[in-house]
Amino acid sequence: MKLKLDIEELANDFFEGTHLLGIVAPVRDYQFCWQLNNRLRFDFRINNEIEIQLTKKQRKYFFCVYEYIEANSSLRHYLYNNQFDGEYLLPEFRHLDFLWLLKGDAVQEGTLEDLLQSIKTIGGVQLVTLLAQEKIKSRGHLIF
Repeated sequence: MKLKLDIEELANDFFEGTHLLGIVAPVRDYQFCWQLNNRLRFDFRINNEIEIQLTKKQRKYFFCVYEYIEANSSLRHYLYNNQFDGEYLLPEFRHLDFLWLLKGDAVQEGTLEDLLQSIKTIGGVQLVTLLAQEKIKSRGHLIF
């Protein structure tokens, strides 16, 4: 008997109760994190253990993931770089530079709206939007 990994079920479990933001900000990832950390009081750090690696056309592509864990909460923030060397983590959202995943605890609607507005105040940010998960075809690429 062969056991088969159900990717769709894995994705559903991973994304249950999460929120995903798409951000257009044509700046370097470390500069964007620096601004988030200094202007909005986050503490994003690169987490090399959860770096996403994709192989396409016999080449490996590496997508950085920055992580911030809120104090006194189980809410975690993950900031993904959506592009590496001409390839995209989510090809259906090529126009987005970053993906921000909120995971691990419930987020109040007002808190989410405040976060969206705060991110928009950062220099270089052109767009921040909440992504509907059912529209994401390759959401499996975000699983670490």
